Amino acid sequence: MNNLNDIIEAIRQDFEARNAARDVALKRSRELIRYCSLSIRACHRHEFEQALDLLVKVDELADRMTADLASYPDLYHAGYTRDALKEVTEAHLVYALIHHDPLPTPADLGVPNSAYLGGLAEAATEMRRYILDLIRRDRLEEAEAYFVKMDDIYSVLVTIDFPDAITGGLRRQTDIVRGVTERTRGDLTVAVRQRRLERALRDFEEQVSRS
Repeated sequence: MNNLNDIIEAIRQDFEARNAARDVALKRSRELIRYCSLSIRACHRHEFEQALDLLVKVDELADRMTADLASYPDLYHAGYTRDALKEVTEAHLVYALIHHDPLPTPADLGVPNSAYLGGLAEAATEMRRYILDLIRRDRLEEAEAYFVKMDDIYSVLVTIDFPDAITGGLRRQTDIVRGVTERTRGDLTVAVRQRRLERALRDFEEQVSRS
């Protein structure tokens, strides 16, 4: 029993260090999510230079957070850390999808595979907003091209059939992507049919006016 105080003091110091690392990670994760949201918003506004600058900041924060947690694997795999890295993935993939760039890999982004797949699913749902904006501007050909990307992502995600404990709840996210994809398909189909109807009416009116 003579060494009990020493044991408890060592444990206390470890907990203090872990708690400090956790506090810093939580702060950085909140910053990460904010910058990721700003980058995605800039992409929707076609402000790609600003979006890219924000992604640079995102990467800096993600690198710091990952480095800080290198000695604490349990904190690195905590929910808030994974959620932040999922947002990092989503922001990068949204930029790549909209900007027609090659998709970065999990290794490129330094994120776990489960966080990458979660970010990919959320990037697919984010494409709906971009597609709807194109539909409103009557840029249907572009909207259809982006929808193909969205549908391709769903087609890939649905093939990942592993327990949620491994994929981080991907099955539920894939179901969400399916619903969003089908709604977007319906919106795009209606818009295309509307354009065809308008063209047919225009052609008919021209024929009538010439006769």
